[in-house]
Amino acid sequence: MEKRIMELISDNKVVEIRNELLEMNIVDIAQVLEEVDKHQLVRLFRILPKDIAAGVFSYVPVELQQHIIESITDSETKSIVDELFLDDAVDFIDEMPANIVKKVLKNTDENMRTIINQLLNYPEDSAGSIMTIEYVDLKKEMTVRDAIAHIKKTGVDKETINTCYVIDKNRKLEGVVSIRRLILSSEEKLISDIMNEDFIFIYTTADQEQVAMLFKKYDLLTMPVVDAECRLVGIITVDDIVDIIEQENTEDIQKMAALQPSEEEYLKTGVFTLAKHRVVWLLVLMLSATFTGHIIKRFGDVLQSVVLLAAFIPMLMDTGGNAGSQSSTLIIRGLALGEVSMKDASKVLWKEFRVSIIVGLALAIVNFLRIFYLEKVDFLITFTVCFTLFCTVVIAKLVGGILPIGAKYLKLDPAIMASPLITTIVDALALMIYFTMAAWLIGL
Repeated sequence: MEKRIMELISDNKVVEIRNELLEMNIVDIAQVLEEVDKHQLVRLFRILPKDIAAGVFSYVPVELQQHIIESITDSETKSIVDELFLDDAVDFIDEMPANIVKKVLKNTDENMRTIINQLLNYPEDSAGSIMTIEYVDLKKEMTVRDAIAHIKKTGVDKETINTCYVIDKNRKLEGVVSIRRLILSSEEKLISDIMNEDFIFIYTTADQEQVAMLFKKYDLLTMPVVDAECRLVGIITVDDIVDIIEQENTEDIQKMAALQPSEEEYLKTGVFTLAKHRVVWLLVLMLSATFTGHIIKRFGDVLQSVVLLAAFIPMLMDTGGNAGSQSSTLIIRGLALGEVSMKDASKVLWKEFRVSIIVGLALAIVNFLRIFYLEKVDFLITFTVCFTLFCTVVIAKLVGGILPIGAKYLKLDPAIMASPLITTIVDALALMIYFTMAAWLIGL
């Protein structure tokens, strides 16, 4: 289909292009617009009906949204903003430079301008910043017949009508009712008789990651958002949560790799920006690794006496880092999914200790057989290497398991306590044990 569109564009067959686009899903249309040059982009966008154009607009990247708004007239801008769901409009405006924001707000009515500004004032990454106010509200005194009539009248512009929210005269949330329950109930029944008063809600100031966890835990499609006085102010839909989960996972992966988080796509990010995001953590880790150098220098006489000890340093350091990163990855993921909490610190330590004993013994035994019998290394040196390996694995597992929980306790992102930082800590501890054991056992 996309290839066909490209051929029609090259032949400048506008009517055929429009017909082809109208048969496509708006997500696929957005993808086509990403493939064409910016001049053709605006031409294609303008031939779309305004309701479809608004849907496509919400799916194209931010830089293309900016180009479209800069290239079209004020009346066209107004038609797009009027058709956008409010949460999509807020997300779009939040990413735009001041001149684009001014143009957009100038072409919206006063009521929508007020609402947009209110939503933009919520803390970044909070429930209030991602909610929409386009929901269906009902009164508990309504009959089912009245409620269905109300939904038919007002629901056309709402983001979803699958769940309706029952509020009192002060807009306090009293219950929820599904459209399915409404349709299957007698028309004479009151909403108060069929509404569900046991529902999950979130406050406007809650972190978006907490919202995502609740969606996952309770398998929700929508969630009401209330203010400090439990008044309904908006709802969050699952399509926004999918974006948040992707964003949070990407951020965690970047932090675990010792990168400064960035929302920009890799191929669209400048070289200097990428370097800036990487160099800070690399400098920190490089400077912290000087402790390892000091330890080796301190035990220089041991190394000079038994040069063979140096051959096993890479294996010990790599194994320690790998063992620590295994534990930290599991705990970081467990914290992110809500499977592990700060109160579980003692359980994590005990479990990781038992795991480390088993893993450490297995690695030490295999290593002993390899070094002593295959490489014919002296028994004391072999024992020193294997004992250090065992201790390193135990320490690495414990450090990797407890550091992310410690970060959570200090209100830091557990992802920063990932592989690079743990490796640096474990390397220093492993070398201390290694050289101390060597000096003691070998009698240096």
